[in-house]
Amino acid sequence: MSKELVDALSALQEEKGIDKNVIIEAMEAALVSAYKRNFGQAQNVDVSFNEKTGDFHVYTVKEVVEEVADERLEISLEEAEQINRGYELGDHINFEVTPSNFGRIAAQTAKQVVMQRVREAERNNIYNEYSQYQDEVIQGVVQRRDNRFVYINLGRVEAVMGRSDQLPNESYQPQDRLKVYVSKVENTTKGPQIFVSRTHPGLVKRLFEQEVPEIYDGTVEIVSIAREAGDRTKIAVRSENPNVDPVGTTVGPRGQRVQTVVDELHGENIDVVKYEEDPSDFIANALNPAEVIAVQFDDENNPKSCIVIVPDYHLSLAIGKKGQNARLAAKLTSFKIDIKPESEVEFVDDASTDVDDNDESDNSEVIDNH
Repeated sequence: MSKELVDALSALQEEKGIDKNVIIEAMEAALVSAYKRNFGQAQNVDVSFNEKTGDFHVYTVKEVVEEVADERLEISLEEAEQINRGYELGDHINFEVTPSNFGRIAAQTAKQVVMQRVREAERNNIYNEYSQYQDEVIQGVVQRRDNRFVYINLGRVEAVMGRSDQLPNESYQPQDRLKVYVSKVENTTKGPQIFVSRTHPGLVKRLFEQEVPEIYDGTVEIVSIAREAGDRTKIAVRSENPNVDPVGTTVGPRGQRVQTVVDELHGENIDVVKYEEDPSDFIANALNPAEVIAVQFDDENNPKSCIVIVPDYHLSLAIGKKGQNARLAAKLTSFKIDIKPESEVEFVDDASTDVDDNDESDNSEVIDNH
C-alpha cells in the first residue's frame, strides 16, 4: 500500500494537476481525526507522512512544563532533560504512538481523501474551463428534457436550459445540435452548474459577430438590441467609418448574413436599423417599417418620453401586431414612445423634429419570414 500510495500521488500530480502536498496535508488532517475517533486520544495528536516510504506515523505532542497537571498533554522538565538535555520549558516533544493496526485505518482514510480531492480538482478544472465561456455562444447536443429543464451536453459537462430560456417556436429533441448562450456559470458544492439560453439578447449579438466580420473586428458596432425571443428582434448598428454602411454590411449581400442568423433562430424576424446620435432620427429608424412624420419630446416633464406622429395609413404598422413594433422600438431606444396619427395632431410645435419624406435612404432593413 505504501509504495502504491506514493506512486498514486505522483500520478495525480502529473495527470490531474493536483499538488501532492495538498493531498498529503489533507490526509494528515483526516488521519488525526480518524485516530482520535478510533482511539479516543486527547487533542495533542499529530500525523506525519513519509514521502519516501509512504508510511504514516502518529505522534502525541507534549509540552515541557515545571509541574505536570495532565500527563496526556505535558511532560516535566526533568523527564524531558533525560531524553535530551537541550529541552527547555515551553518546548514541545513528539512521542510516537502509532497503533499496530493503524495501517488499515490509514489506507482507508487516504483513499477517501484522494478520491475527494480528485473530485474537487475535476470540478474546479471544469469550472475554470467553462467560466471562460460565460456570455459567449457554444454549441451543444440535447441530451434529454423534463418539466423544468432541457439538458445539453457541452462536452465535459451538462448544461441546463430553463423554461424562460427556451424559444417558444422550438422543440428540443435528443441529439439535436444547437448553439446556446452561456448566461451563467456557478461553482456549487455539487460541482459546476452551467446555465444556457436561447432567448437571451446576447445570443443574437454573438451570432452576428460570428457571421459578420466587420462586427467581430469592431468596424460595425451593435449599439442596442431589443428582443422578443422566437418572434422578433430589432438591433441598432453604427460605424465610425464613413465608407461603411452598417445596415448593409450587417444584412449582407442579398440578406445572406442576417438570413443565417434567422435560420439559426428558426425563423425569428430581425430588423436591422441604423443608430443615430439624434434621438428623433434614431426613434424614426427604430419604428421601421412605418413612416414617421415628426417626433416631439416632452423635455420638461420626462426627457425620455416622446410623441411620434405617423401618417394615418401607417398607424397600425407603427404600432405593430399587439403593439410589438412600438414596444421593441421603445426598448431599443430607451424612450417611452406614444404614437399618434397625423389626423389627431393639430400642429407640430418647435420641439418637434420633422423627418424628411424625400430621404431615399430609410437606414434600415427588415427580414420578415411571416
